[in-house]
Parts: sequence; C-alpha cells; structure tokens
Amino acid sequence: MTSRETAPKPGTALRAGAELELTFSDLLANGQGVGRAEGLVVFCFGPLPGERARVVVKQVKPRYAVADLRELLSESPARTQPFCPVFGRCGGCQLQHLTYPAQLEWKRQLVRDALERIGGHRAIEVRPAIGMTNPRDYRNKMSLVVDQRSIPPSLGFYRQRTHDVVPIDACPIVTPELNADLAQLNATRGSDSMRTVLREARHLVARSARASARSVLTITTQRRSESAERIAPQLLRELPGLAGVTNSFDLAGENAILGRRYRLLAGEEEIEETIAALRYRVSAGSFFQINVEMVGRIFEFLTPWLETPRRVVDLYCGVGTFALFFAKHGWSVFGVEENPRAIAEAVANARLNRLGQYARFETGRVEQLVGADSLRAEMRAADVLFLDPPRKGCDEVTLDAIARSRIPALWYLSCDPATLARDSKFLVAKGYRLGIVQPFDMFPQTGHVETLVQLEYSELASPEH
Repeated sequence: MTSRETAPKPGTALRAGAELELTFSDLLANGQGVGRAEGLVVFCFGPLPGERARVVVKQVKPRYAVADLRELLSESPARTQPFCPVFGRCGGCQLQHLTYPAQLEWKRQLVRDALERIGGHRAIEVRPAIGMTNPRDYRNKMSLVVDQRSIPPSLGFYRQRTHDVVPIDACPIVTPELNADLAQLNATRGSDSMRTVLREARHLVARSARASARSVLTITTQRRSESAERIAPQLLRELPGLAGVTNSFDLAGENAILGRRYRLLAGEEEIEETIAALRYRVSAGSFFQINVEMVGRIFEFLTPWLETPRRVVDLYCGVGTFALFFAKHGWSVFGVEENPRAIAEAVANARLNRLGQYARFETGRVEQLVGADSLRAEMRAADVLFLDPPRKGCDEVTLDAIARSRIPALWYLSCDPATLARDSKFLVAKGYRLGIVQPFDMFPQTGHVETLVQLEYSELASPEH
C-alpha cells in the first residue's frame, strides 16, 4: 500500500517501477533533467533539455516523481562525453555531459530566470557568462571524506544526494598539486600509521596555491589527535609539495568539515597565493575563493570603476580578497567578517602587501554590526558597498540597513541566483535600480554560478562600463 508521503497526485496512474519514454525540457542546478508524465514533473539525472529518454520511476510524491535513466533515445547536440570516470555517481560535478559553451549559456539563463521569476525584474539584460580558458584543474581546495566502512578507510566524495562515499583516485577539476597529494594519501592509507589516523579522521582538507605550487593539509577529527601529530612529519616528507599539516578538531556538528580549533602539527600552516600582483597567505581552512583565475577575471572587470579612489565598505570580507584589491587602487576600505581567524588573516595580508594604511577590519556578524554606530557611520560615508554573502544571501535587517544608508553604488557578488534575486528585489523596492548583471563561471562542470550585479540608488546616474 502506498504511504501518504509517496501517494501520487489524485487521478495519476504513475507508480514506482513504471517504465516511461519522456522528452526532457529543462535542467536543474543539481543536474536533474526535467520532464513530465501523467500531470507530474519527473526529475531524472542524465537527460539534457531536448533529449528523449527511457526512464524507470523510482519514487512518486504528491507533486513530482523521481526516475532513473534506463536509456537515451535521442541526444542533444550540446551533449559531450564526461571526462571523469565517476561522473554521475560522485556529487561534485553536475554538468560534465554538457559542452562548455552550452554550460556558460545555461548559467546565463539560470541567472536571468531567477532574476525574472523570483526578483520580479523585467527585460533584464544578463551578459554572457565569463568562462575559463581551460575549465579543469582549477579547484584549489579539496575536502575528502574518510569512509570508515572500508578496510582500510578510503578517501572520496559524497555520492549524489546521499552520505554514501564514492572512492576517488584522482579528480580532474582540482589542481595538479592536490591530485599529487591524493595519489600519495591513497598509496599509503593501508600502512599501520595512516590506518590509525584515518580511523579517527572525519575529513582531510587540502588547499594548494598556484603561485607557489605548494599545498597544506588539515586532518579533521572530533578531538585533538595524537596519532595525527605523530604522522605529520612523515606526511611532510612523503607528499610532494606539502608545506604543512594541521589538526582541526572540536566539531560544531556531525556534518562539520572543519573544527572550531586548529593546531599546527608540522611545517607551515599557510601557503602563499598571488592574484593580480597581490599576495595572500592562506591556510586549508581559509575563507578564500577556490578558483583564482576567475577571481582575477572579476578584478579585471571591476578595475575601470576604480580609477578615482573612494571609500568602500566590504561586508563578508573573508581574508580580505577583494578588500585588498580595492586598497591596492588607493581606496579606503572597511571590511567586516564574523570569523575571527579570517579577520586575522585579512590583517596579516594587508601588512604583507603594505596596504595597512588603506584597509581596516572588524570582527562580527554583519546582521548584528549593521545596527552598531561604527558600521552605520562607515556605511553612511561610503561611496560603494561591496558584499559577498554566503549562499543564503543577506537577511532583511542587513538589507534594510543598506537601503537606509543610501550608499550610491552596491556591488553584490553572489554564488546563488535565487538568493541574489530575492535580495535585489528587496533593494529595488527600497529605491535602488538594478544595473549590470555579469555571471562568472567560478565553478566549471558544476551547477553553481557566481554573479556580480551593480545596483545604484535611483537618484544617481549610471557609470559607463
């Protein structure tokens, strides 16, 4: 008997186990194709828009059904052969079966659809997405899951929409330095010392730097790990290019990838990266962008607006990636970030680049500090507000404080078109006008897209670009 939760829509004949032939019309950001049958939307991984496929219904809900791909009956001209052997099982990538030009156009449409459907913006121009020369080997951070169900424990990424682990020998979207680390970790995971560490570990998080070709590794455990401390010097000798090993512990929850506390076990905690002649010292756990080439493209895009030094407030500033870019052009920057470790790195990076006189930072939650006199005064005096919030976007307290400040220009960098659309709708209702919308492909082969939008207070004229 079908349960209430999985009961199909009244009147539909669709049942789990049914085999269907469907034409798919859309593609979701999670990689699922969208078709229709018996009055229900059917989601299925594999088919692209315009393709016809034979699928088997796996689950029927009141408003939709989920199916597994059995056979492709027709192929889109935009289809290509995935280059990763575990694509479709590993949840890291969603778009490897789509040609790269088609990925860029799909992401442009994704942004436009969100701005129109959620944001209520009409006749909005979304510029073509700026992509990469080579959309592989770009990701400078890798969070490996330690699968305790294997003997010895294996390393991998989560399977699509589950907590099952897909073992990984190499990943074609991470940097060569990280793949070299992964190969050596896999080669030694059966040794007694590594087995002991992996039995304690939840995650191994590694970050590399293109400028220095070095990497750093943190071993995440529930508690401080003595076995990790013992093996750290060995890892430093055996992993090519590894600069240092840390232990991350004191987890905030079961799904935490990094702990709230760190300690250096061997070597150096940080490595140095360079973007547009700016030097950044970053650790494995730093709040730092994972694709430095695309950060450079965003810098290039913003540069024409920076000829005349002004005042900018940088909300959610992380380790100061963009704050230091503004400071380099002589702008006075006030950055806010809730993570004290990130603020410490931002201050250190300002000193490293001799930009301390231009950049000031404050630790605290943005939604709390916007009510404080110090940040309110900075926002009232600012010519530009730059904000790069987390995926959930901004809360209404922050958006209302921004609107009340009437800052002439807002530059909003978003990794989620839906929350960007929601937040821009709020700001437009408060007197701002949506201007330039420029997507950047920060995450090739995935359903994620970074978008930079410019909003101006409606009484002001728009600058040319």
